[in-house]
Amino acid sequence: MKFKSFIAALAITLSTALSAATMPESISITYVKSPFNLQNIVMKERGMLEDAFKADGVSIKWRVINSGAVQGQAMASGDLDFSAVMNTASVLMAAGAGNPIAIASGVAHPQKIFALIGKPGTNYSVKDLKGKKVAGPKGTVLHQLLVAALVKEGMKITDVDFVNMDPGKAMTAVVSGQVDAGLVAAGLIIKANAAGAKTIATCEGYVSPNLVMTVRRDFAEKYPEAYEKVVATNRAALAWIKANKSEALALGAKEQGISMADAEKLYDWSGFYDVLTEADVKSLEADQAFLLENGMMEKKVDVRALLLPGAMK
Repeated sequence: MKFKSFIAALAITLSTALSAATMPESISITYVKSPFNLQNIVMKERGMLEDAFKADGVSIKWRVINSGAVQGQAMASGDLDFSAVMNTASVLMAAGAGNPIAIASGVAHPQKIFALIGKPGTNYSVKDLKGKKVAGPKGTVLHQLLVAALVKEGMKITDVDFVNMDPGKAMTAVVSGQVDAGLVAAGLIIKANAAGAKTIATCEGYVSPNLVMTVRRDFAEKYPEAYEKVVATNRAALAWIKANKSEALALGAKEQGISMADAEKLYDWSGFYDVLTEADVKSLEADQAFLLENGMMEKKVDVRALLLPGAMK
């Protein structure tokens, strides 16, 4: 009897150890509220990841890293497992630089949520920006928007005085007249417009922005069950948003410090989705060609290889 009890206890111990081996002790993931990352907000504020991994004893470590370039660097160093939201321009640039990054799921197709704005009292066109000071975040979809808009008018990035600046600071600089134009997103567009800064251009006609969830490739390979659970939870957040839109918008408005009316507007601008399609692959290939041609990406990568199983269905 004692021997049987010993065998039973050993089996339980081995089963527990095997289960633990398939799961990490913790998962680090970004918390990025802007431009209007409602899945990320809902997932964090409702504790969805914590609930999903509670039985596994896995702790969730939320990290605020707004820059796609810095997110890529954090993955390369092993300090970050997932970026809940990353624009594909940043993904491609990170991959081209050799960072071990992969696309796990879709997030949004926002056309109007990124914009180029001019300082109050002006009515600039893209052509008018030649020789002007433009502020915005380097290595992002906003940077890509600026380059694409200039190229369409027969210009290049060196035709403007481009200052690398966080979108929030860029908006302040534009509204105060310290710079001629700036690259901003989401609620910052609404605030800038209210302060008299007119929108010069959005992504429409220039760039097809795509926000995705990314993962450190070796994490997905080492912990496939955890990887799949994070993706499933992110998609469950979108399903909850669609089923509880008013409550979701209230959460987004609170976190962003905006009105419900503005939250509704940003929701309509965002184009939330979760499963990538062939159209997304073609868009990635087109973006890569543009980034390489304009010196924004170091090395060509296999775009299709960036997508992990489950990202497309």
